[in-house]
Amino acid sequence: MEDSALSNVKVLDSSWYIAGPYCTKLLADYGADVIKVEKPGEGDPARRIGPFFNDDRNLEKSGLFLHLNTNKRGITLNLKSAEGKRIFKEMVKKVDIVVESFSPRVMPGLGLGYKVLEKINPKIIMTSISNFGQTGPYRDFKASEIVEYAMGGEMYSSGIAEREPLKLGGNVGQYQAGTMAAVATLGAFYGVDLQGEGQHIDISIMETEAGDADRRSTHIMGYLAAGVITNRWVPPREAARIMIMPSGVYPCKDGFINTLSMPTWFPRYVKALGMPELKDDPRFQNVYNSETAPEFDAIWYNWLADHTKQEVFEACMEAKIASAPVNNAEDVVNYSHLKDREYFSEIEHPVTGRITYTGAPFKLSESPWQLRSPAPLLGQHNEEIYTRILGYDKKDLAKLKERGVI
Repeated sequence: MEDSALSNVKVLDSSWYIAGPYCTKLLADYGADVIKVEKPGEGDPARRIGPFFNDDRNLEKSGLFLHLNTNKRGITLNLKSAEGKRIFKEMVKKVDIVVESFSPRVMPGLGLGYKVLEKINPKIIMTSISNFGQTGPYRDFKASEIVEYAMGGEMYSSGIAEREPLKLGGNVGQYQAGTMAAVATLGAFYGVDLQGEGQHIDISIMETEAGDADRRSTHIMGYLAAGVITNRWVPPREAARIMIMPSGVYPCKDGFINTLSMPTWFPRYVKALGMPELKDDPRFQNVYNSETAPEFDAIWYNWLADHTKQEVFEACMEAKIASAPVNNAEDVVNYSHLKDREYFSEIEHPVTGRITYTGAPFKLSESPWQLRSPAPLLGQHNEEIYTRILGYDKKDLAKLKERGVI
């Protein structure tokens, strides 16, 4: 840990589900000492979200939870109990950052809001991640990924023109919010040295959707500057065909490839296809002749059907055509380039056994990313943290457990 970029940072993580834990995962994976606080007996609800190893719905086998909580130590603490609140406040004295992702009313309602915590530790950074932010008419509203995606503006431009807007798959918005939270948290943390005081960071998941660099900010800027509302995508089959060469995603022998065309690239396609006779074919002398595009499609599709993704990719690279295989999860895990860069890491987990994890989102030459430990078992570090950091003995812990505090 001494060589890690954030080895001097101490974090108390009371967040749950995805956005908050991803924020603290980024901090932990680069060296921060993150203590994850979970509800006794139940833990983070992400423990109940699949996929599960060997399809066993065990609290310790959620792939999502294991991914989001590497390099963290875990304790259980009942924040609704008076003693649990007191213990939480004691821990706030010993950390630099608190991250939480409850509804805005929860932490103040528990007597653990920022105004309370800053009196305990004036330099504390408190990062609060919520659906719509700490203020405003929607502050206490519940939401899901599809709600935030729709309200943030991106859903309107996703899908096929003349059809209903669609949400892209997964929980991308949650991860985006977690990334923004990590960046903001570190900025505030290092700002303490300049300003001498902490601050409260308000992360709205919906606002990270609205302002994200993945098209949203560009679309909003287009409307603000020129009143343009971005429409949904029109696929090539429905749009007017501009050139005879293909552009888009196409099926091949073992999956799909993606390719791009430019007006001057017809000789490159001839080279990739290995059909020099097409160069002088009268049907294809004008690359803008959309009437002969179906005839070129027939040649293109037949060639693709006889070649794998990798073969097409290599042929297009040789011909200097912008192209790439459309990889599925298995392809990515086994991709030689990622193996050469040692992107994936393995570590032993006491319940699931050895697990492979995705690696560093970015590499630092002097303070490398490290996978030091797997996600904690529920309450795994209670004794270590409560005795070493707060001075409790084993008898104290037994009593706290009996009363449902830990």
